[in-house]
Amino acid sequence: MDINEAVGAFSGLAQESRLKVFRLLVQVGSDGMAAGDIAKAVGVPKNTMSSHLAVLARANLIQARKEGRSKIYAVDLGGTWALLSFLMEDCCQGDPSVCRPLIETTLATCCSD
Repeated sequence: MDINEAVGAFSGLAQESRLKVFRLLVQVGSDGMAAGDIAKAVGVPKNTMSSHLAVLARANLIQARKEGRSKIYAVDLGGTWALLSFLMEDCCQGDPSVCRPLIETTLATCCSD
């Protein structure tokens, strides 16, 4: 991930409702949730939620799949991994391998089924 992609990801999260959505989808895991259920859980009108979901998808933090007439949204593990890795690139006095197990454990714990 380059710095421009990271800025885009942070911009996607830099709004209260979108951050709530991202955190909710992290909790839900790979099963994801329907857009309407996300809107209800976060307390945002459905038409507004659609815009928020689009921003998070463009930031590669969530992804959507069709199930019947519904769109199901889940965390994009690749994009989330890339953002966390970008943040940790220069950690630990230039030895990111020290932080990598923390990132891997966090993603495995929160986002796998």
